[in-house]
Amino acid sequence: MLYYTAEQVVWQEVPGEVSLAYTFSGCQLGCKGCHSADSWDPKQGHPLSPEHFQQRLQDYQGLISCVLFLGGEWAAPALLKLLTLSKTAGLKRCLYTGLELAELSPSIRSELTFVKTGRWFAARGGLQSPTTNQRFIDLRTGQCLNSHFQQRN
Repeated sequence: MLYYTAEQVVWQEVPGEVSLAYTFSGCQLGCKGCHSADSWDPKQGHPLSPEHFQQRLQDYQGLISCVLFLGGEWAAPALLKLLTLSKTAGLKRCLYTGLELAELSPSIRSELTFVKTGRWFAARGGLQSPTTNQRFIDLRTGQCLNSHFQQRN
């Protein structure tokens, strides 16, 4: 079972989508400067049962177009269940992970519409930085969408 420390509706994390976002606790990467360091403790937060998640999808039906999971790849069976429920509801699915694409299990990758990959390195910046190591990828096309996060002059 995955535990979440935050549930929010967000507009900027997935370009062109209104997303129901869950920040999961238990990340083991420990990136220095992480904005979600408070969620590293796997005992933090509330359990996200498939039943509760299904109810939240029904509550937001017609209001959201995507579900965003910030983490959770370390608990693949639980994450896959949530991804399947999201797909059945007709929603796009996005994962923000500190892993590289090749490090994600093929079963998780195949259920995603979008993925943000790469550990956080403060010196390189996040998606808004042209020097970032992170990539936001549309897995349907393979296109890197980092330009959607960067300011245009």
